Amino acid sequence: MSEEDVVNKPKHYNQQGIECIEAIRASMSDLEFRGYLKGNVEKYLWRYRYKRKPKEDLLKAQWYLNKLVEEITHDA
Repeated sequence: MSEEDVVNKPKHYNQQGIECIEAIRASMSDLEFRGYLKGNVEKYLWRYRYKRKPKEDLLKAQWYLNKLVEEITHDA
């Protein structure tokens, strides 16, 4: 049995085949969604030193930053 990818594809963020990030994206304007992504980057960078899995939080910050870069790339 393979280990869950808690950074890129956590099982608890998918219900009935719908990814949570996609539902959030659909509920927001472009500007709001980018703010949400930026806020999550900041959250994970802020707290990584204070948790038991600092590398995991840094990887999560990176995931949200990559998603933000992906979003603004659509504008280029």
